[in-house]
Amino acid sequence: MRKPFVAGNWKMNKTAAEARALVSEMLPGLRAVETVERVICPPFTALSTVAELLAGGPVGLGAQNMHWEASGAFTGEVAPAMVKEFCQYVILGHSERRAYFGETDQTVNRRLKAALAAGLTPIVCVGETLQENESGQTYKVVSGQVRGGLEGLSVEEVGRLVIAYEPVWAIGTGRAASGSDANAVVDGIIRPTLQEVFGNAAADAMRVLYGGSVTGANAAEFFQMPGIDGALVGGASLKPADFVKIVQAAAQ
Repeated sequence: MRKPFVAGNWKMNKTAAEARALVSEMLPGLRAVETVERVICPPFTALSTVAELLAGGPVGLGAQNMHWEASGAFTGEVAPAMVKEFCQYVILGHSERRAYFGETDQTVNRRLKAALAAGLTPIVCVGETLQENESGQTYKVVSGQVRGGLEGLSVEEVGRLVIAYEPVWAIGTGRAASGSDANAVVDGIIRPTLQEVFGNAAADAMRVLYGGSVTGANAAEFFQMPGIDGALVGGASLKPADFVKIVQAAAQ
């Protein structure tokens, strides 16, 4: 059995003070759902504040990105050890990083290897754009991102990460994929690709999340699908009641 996993990606929202208030409001509800792995991913500037609130508890902390170098002249970047000081998880390859900041499968791969070496659990994002979806390129794009992002990893290393399927056309648009559409990509593209490269056992054990306009109202539709093990939640993770409701849906 794959343990359900729900992570909240706050993106570029909330000051440290606002983060403290938000986490304080949602934390009692999150703590109560013990059968789900729960992760909060605030901006870098709020990590230390949120880490204090989560210390010693069951809710994990993640960063939204990370550089692959240990240190050096990389202005504005954050090293693996800096993330590890506060976090247990890190999001890599989000479509917004790919679209706006030049992220590629190759740079995702470098970040992924560095994250694993640092003892972090990477949440690796894959997904196609609307144009790619409508032109029938979903298989080529998503399978290629899985292969490129995970290239050179051992079976043991693959067992330590989580994949999030996030169709770009559903992120922040209010237009979520249907549960069956999302599951078709997860069980029809992502897991078969993992099987080809890493074997059946690794593919079966991999937790694959759905992300893209997930809300408290539609989360259950995705979690009922056999291939979907949870969610990477954007906007709804900034709404305490909604985020807790999503986590509760994952538990059911």
